[in-house]
Amino acid sequence: MIIVMEKGVGQKELDHISEIIKKAGLKAHISIGESKTIVGVIGDESKIDKEIFESLDYVESVMPIQKPYRRASREIHPDNTVVDLGKGVKIGGNEVVMIAGPCSVESEEQMFTIANTLKKMGVRVMRASAYKPRTSPYAFQGMGPKALKILDKVRKETGMIVETEVMDTRNVEEAARHVDMLRVGARNTQNFDLLKEVGKVDKPVILKNGISTTIEEWLFAAEYIMNEGNNKVILCERGIRTSEPFTRNTLDLSAIPILKELTHLPIIVDPCHAAGKRGPIPALSKAAIAVGADGLLIEVHTDPENALSDNAQQLKPAEFEKLYKELKGVAQAVGRKFG
Repeated sequence: MIIVMEKGVGQKELDHISEIIKKAGLKAHISIGESKTIVGVIGDESKIDKEIFESLDYVESVMPIQKPYRRASREIHPDNTVVDLGKGVKIGGNEVVMIAGPCSVESEEQMFTIANTLKKMGVRVMRASAYKPRTSPYAFQGMGPKALKILDKVRKETGMIVETEVMDTRNVEEAARHVDMLRVGARNTQNFDLLKEVGKVDKPVILKNGISTTIEEWLFAAEYIMNEGNNKVILCERGIRTSEPFTRNTLDLSAIPILKELTHLPIIVDPCHAAGKRGPIPALSKAAIAVGADGLLIEVHTDPENALSDNAQQLKPAEFEKLYKELKGVAQAVGRKFG
């Protein structure tokens, strides 16, 4: 249920409400917005009578939660969540944030070359995978712990914010020590043990949609993370599998405005994994901003033809720089900043 508090409610009243909820064996989710303060009751609501709350003079109203996903729902958190990545970078506000870098870490030299190139352009957040989920067991699987140390060195020496993918519950704690942000890929969207593990870490988490997951299943995946205490979840649309052979996946741009209605969580777009090749990336990136995306996740490599993974969908620095400049105009056209 949702408990809407009267205006001007203080911390003492919120603590009292929370205590009542906890004594019933349930969890309280407090959302303090610009116009309303809402307390969500998480758990089996049959264990508590709503009349208990309705009798309190500082409670405005008590309503049922309509959506089955509780913490991720906009019902329980009307205002947009803004995830602070650190160093002045926030996702979910008025600024569209660019996250760019190679598909995977291949060497220290490669990472510093790309990091310095991107930083000069104005990019503040860098992507690169230490672990790579691959269809073939013989394909490059990533450099693992060695890559994490390289990423840690890059972020310390360049000052950039760095993110990487995690695939295994055993890698989460170590990865979190070396990077600023974790990413759960499409193949692990419903790996519930992994979701719970990243939910225990105090780091922002990028959660991609699964290859065939519905929007509701995707939001339930976010719920798993948030239910462990980590509310710094960023949804990432990366395309879904369809019968169309000309693209690697079909980018579901319609999901972005739909999600904006359903959830308070920020959403970014990965046009590279949707396209599977360089050509469509600029158009898809512009369209993503136009329909409301809060950020972009784009792959950039100095020598994509010889990259160890996803070489067809990584932009060359010159191609990326041209797109980066163009995207600023698109963001401005829809009343947003870009960086």
